[in-house]
Amino acid sequence: MPTVEVTFTPLPAHVRTARLVATAVARRSRVDEALLDEVRLAVGEACSRAVEAHRRYCPAEPVKIEMTDQGERFVVVVSDHAPTGGAASAGTNGHSHDAAADAVALVQGADEAGIPAGFGLAVISGLADDVRVTSTSSGVSVRMSWPSAAPTG
Repeated sequence: MPTVEVTFTPLPAHVRTARLVATAVARRSRVDEALLDEVRLAVGEACSRAVEAHRRYCPAEPVKIEMTDQGERFVVVVSDHAPTGGAASAGTNGHSHDAAADAVALVQGADEAGIPAGFGLAVISGLADDVRVTSTSSGVSVRMSWPSAAPTG
């Protein structure tokens, strides 16, 4: 299946739509029904983080989501365009989690409720099989993937 791309205005109300679209594309990509809630929740966390970064630093720029069926993997990439002031690349799920949290912290500090930066990333890493965070001077991308069934017939 080709890549499905969605861009949306950085408003919290659009995160729900992004979750619904990601779940529908995951289902079409043959992700197991038992994993669809994890896809929905992880995409929601990643989109919420991106919306918050955009609302603080670049409210006119859209948030971008790319969803691709790569055969045996369903991959979602949520990208923002909030300036980070540096470049870093990190993975989670057994890789350098502290570095990944640092990449997210570049654009998102603790919120008013005192929830620490990187908390959403910790939630995402518990929901997706593979999570990679890439930070450049032009923004942060959160790449998540789940297993999908091989095509039949």
